[in-house]
Amino acid sequence: MPTTQTFLLPDLGEGLTEAELLTWLVTVGDTVELNQNIAEVETAKASVELPSPYAGTVVALYADEGATIEVGRPFIDIAVEGASTDDTPTAPAPSQTPPVSKERTPVLVGYGVAEESTGRRRRRTNAATASAVDAVVTEQERPLAAPPVRFAAKQNGIDLAEVPATGDRGQVTRDDLEQYLARSAADPVPEPGAASGESARPGAAVLDEERTPIKGVRKHTADAMVRSAFTAPHVTEFVTVDVTPAVDLLAQLKESKHFRSVRITPLALVAKALLVALRSNPSLNSAWDEANQEIVTKRYVNLGIAAATPRGLMVPNIKNAHTLSLRDLAEALTTLTTTAKEGRTGPQDLSAGTITITNVGVFGVDSGTPILNPGEAAILCFGAIRRQPWEYRGEIALRSVTTLSLSFDHRLVDGEQGSRFLATIADILSDPVTLIALS
Repeated sequence: MPTTQTFLLPDLGEGLTEAELLTWLVTVGDTVELNQNIAEVETAKASVELPSPYAGTVVALYADEGATIEVGRPFIDIAVEGASTDDTPTAPAPSQTPPVSKERTPVLVGYGVAEESTGRRRRRTNAATASAVDAVVTEQERPLAAPPVRFAAKQNGIDLAEVPATGDRGQVTRDDLEQYLARSAADPVPEPGAASGESARPGAAVLDEERTPIKGVRKHTADAMVRSAFTAPHVTEFVTVDVTPAVDLLAQLKESKHFRSVRITPLALVAKALLVALRSNPSLNSAWDEANQEIVTKRYVNLGIAAATPRGLMVPNIKNAHTLSLRDLAEALTTLTTTAKEGRTGPQDLSAGTITITNVGVFGVDSGTPILNPGEAAILCFGAIRRQPWEYRGEIALRSVTTLSLSFDHRLVDGEQGSRFLATIADILSDPVTLIALS
């Protein structure tokens, strides 16, 4: 006889406490296989797909698309043939991993199986069981509708209970929802404060607002930036440099047979210049360990690139960038930006960064005072390259000029170190042959 198993939302990495449900990939009544993807969720780190912990039939879904779910809360019920209720995998709490039996619990792709020293499972309490039953009842009382229809209704602020259902099982279909929206648009709700049939008074203020919940990547970014701004003493320095030789070099590289299959950009040269400059300025690639009262100087470089994505600002990083040639670095940058824009950046791509570049030049901005990525000592801001009059060999000439700015943590980097590092990058870009000499 089938036994219903409740899968609790797991901690998807680094002590995350919640996740937003983006899309259900299954519906009630579907048959699923072990490790089949059942939903896509977004954490403060990245968007990930959750695999099924069981093979069986979906009995209940505990949340609507767009909802935020706390780690450890019921996520999905699956009816499993011949299963024991003790086999239910529980999600780790933010600060610790609960016990799970290796012998009895199926191993989920992407998740290990942790053990407790006693080797015994923590059993669900009667209260937890009652909560799960209540949630199932609530699920069954809701109007029937496919997940995409629920999501569309939520996006438009529509209560599905108010939508006449014409589906063969009594469910609200997409056509039902679209017709309801069309009727609502034809018969708009009167403006608050105005009597039925009356128009707003001439000159009266019309409050046209849109409210967006602060969650997911945007919430994580906001928290991180506030924490960084009020924890690390920021200092920002600027230098304006003639990068005409670097622009000329890029034109030559694009014609070279070695770079014909590679998208080589000014950012690649700036990144390579930064990596070379770090060799003589290692303090810019360090971190402040408050707990141990130590400065951690890192001999590896995981180069972060600030990227504007549909999900908000993200800073994925290129692991061990210091080992890459200019060609390999250009390929890695292309892969990183493409993956970020497509929303495929994973948690592993966002962790363990050591220094960051933000390229505001792509937006036509000349410079800025960037905030440090938490845990890092420095961030370089690369501005727009503009053709403008410039002193060159004693005369005024039209040159390619850009402004670089460097923000750094003054606990880790003093003014001389920061200035030398920024000046070295500027020197390399003004005379890129230096890359050959120092690489």
